[in-house]
Amino acid sequence: MKADKYIIGSKKTDIRKLPTNSKDDGVDKEEIIRKYEENKLELAALQDKFYADAREGLIVVIQALDASGKDSTIKNVFSGINPQGVKVHYYKAPTSEELAHDYLWRIHQNIPRRGEIAIFNRSHYEDLVTVQAEDIWKGYHMSDRVLDDTKKDFFEKRYEQVNNFEKYLYENSYRVVKIFLHVSKEEQTGQLLERIELPEKNWKFRADDLKVRDKYDAYLKCFNDVINKTSTKESPWYVLPGDQRWYTRYLVTEILLDALKACKPEYPELPAEEKAKLDDCRKILTEAMAEYEDGKTDKKSEKEDKKSAKSEKKTKKKSKK
Repeated sequence: MKADKYIIGSKKTDIRKLPTNSKDDGVDKEEIIRKYEENKLELAALQDKFYADAREGLIVVIQALDASGKDSTIKNVFSGINPQGVKVHYYKAPTSEELAHDYLWRIHQNIPRRGEIAIFNRSHYEDLVTVQAEDIWKGYHMSDRVLDDTKKDFFEKRYEQVNNFEKYLYENSYRVVKIFLHVSKEEQTGQLLERIELPEKNWKFRADDLKVRDKYDAYLKCFNDVINKTSTKESPWYVLPGDQRWYTRYLVTEILLDALKACKPEYPELPAEEKAKLDDCRKILTEAMAEYEDGKTDKKSEKEDKKSAKSEKKTKKKSKK
């Protein structure tokens, strides 16, 4: 099962009507878990080539409602990838320094080097969703010519700004893949309850989480508008069923594999002048290895001689007695 069916295309889609589990796909859990493990191995090999190639960069945006499995998805899916080429950025509520700049300022600081993968746990989309759902924009310290806009106009402009920003990245050899983990209210409730009942998860829980849960429908409606307005051919949104994490994680690996393969990474070729030196360098290193082996043989022989002499000495002592 590929993840293509979960792309939000040019045709408006009501994500609230999309599945939150694997039932519609009729998949076998054991088979999916097997494919997931295979995908992780393929991802590790592809990422190694992607890092060496360094012609494109990849940004993976993970968005969801609270308690939808963002952290565990990142932890599990990326566990087998070389950490040298991957960075995770977690965007909390903006600091006073960040609020003194445009909302994309803190994002642009974390755009990866080409050849690297950046994972955004939450992202600039918080400035389209949370800021809109909670009406935070009204309290911004900004000019009247900006804040005099209607709410609709204010966020329509933000949609355009984000689309232009992601187009700019694409035209500068970056790919942006955006994933929304779509969970049911029942699953979200169960996950929040688990954070209370399991001591090792208590640290994740805040009483205010219940206020956000009460706004489940309002937040999902907002995500529905934002996703439909900002899913483009170059930087698509995927709305994945999130109630069964084994299935969600598998679909994420499929998305990542497609994104990396689209980059067509290749190991860089050695320059001709360096290639010409390979035979001479090989000869030097081969001779050095031969010397090391000879040294090991000599040491082994010397050790055996000492052992033999010691044994012979003991035998002579016994015979004298």
